[in-house]
Amino acid sequence: MYFAYQLVNIYIYFPLKLHDMSSKQMAFHFDEELIELVREKAKAQRRSLNNYIEYLLFKDVGNIPNEETALAIEETRKGDLETIDDLDTWLEKL
Repeated sequence: MYFAYQLVNIYIYFPLKLHDMSSKQMAFHFDEELIELVREKAKAQRRSLNNYIEYLLFKDVGNIPNEETALAIEETRKGDLETIDDLDTWLEKL
């Protein structure tokens, strides 16, 4: 059985932790035509292939909130928030 496309090995550096931007080298298999299209898009934005793929991933999964933010979102949705009528008075209470 033959496949209708060829695969290429691409090494991409992805941050392990968003706050310190450390990276890890990983191997992925991509369709050659897809990689050429991505290369063209990266070039149009004056980005490296690695940077453009990282940008796309952050755009898609980078909006996942951390635990603290998720709890704050849930608290907001429940409506259990204090109404602040006067900011100065509220800040004094802190």
